[in-house]
Amino acid sequence: MDWRDQGFVLSTRKHGETSVILEVFTPERGRHAGIVRGGVSRKMTPILQPGSQLDLSWRARLEDHIGTFTVEPVRSRAAALGDRMALAGLNAVTALLAFCLPEREPHPDLYRRSEQLLDLLGQNDLWPLAYLRWEMALLEEMGFGFDLSACAVSGSSENLIYISPKSGRAVSAKGAGEWADRLLPLPPVMLDQGAASDDEIRQAFDTTRFFLAEKLAPELSHRPLPEARGRFVDLFSRRLRPR
Repeated sequence: MDWRDQGFVLSTRKHGETSVILEVFTPERGRHAGIVRGGVSRKMTPILQPGSQLDLSWRARLEDHIGTFTVEPVRSRAAALGDRMALAGLNAVTALLAFCLPEREPHPDLYRRSEQLLDLLGQNDLWPLAYLRWEMALLEEMGFGFDLSACAVSGSSENLIYISPKSGRAVSAKGAGEWADRLLPLPPVMLDQGAASDDEIRQAFDTTRFFLAEKLAPELSHRPLPEARGRFVDLFSRRLRPR
């Protein structure tokens, strides 16, 4: 069994004395693991960093075996990683993909969006909004997307300011009524409205976190969300505090 594809690194872990188990995300094979012989060498270590784009050849005797990878570098994203925000963002993306994605199940649209997001690393004015859009797309891909087209109660598309924590549907101020304190905030940035301020993006992160932790995680044996996601949001939030 063998195949060839491109993809980017999610993680590595040591295997034996000289090898690593490499986990990648590819458009055609999804999240996929394999052994890289000599992966701990000085030559290979810089190539196998999270986010690095690789040309991958995988081979195994049987399809359900872990198999081995032969890799060639395509593009390194290491240049942006001297920046704390970029590094935290990269770690959040790769950790969430490893957390959410079923093994060996293709998600080509999510792969394309993820690759585009990683290409923005280091552009800190653009990254938080792009990352928020990506988290919303991730939830959609995993079956927990939002329906923000109209109020779940009245059907109106006016003054949508809440999201139902049960259904992920928008709720208007009028439709919320006495239940408003039980609903989640729907900042305008999630509706592609307004100037997408950092304060709104931060508020939106609270809403997406609820669905990641309370809707998606229970489907994954109640595993806790990766700490890398929280570290990125905390770093972004500290940027907002007055100095």
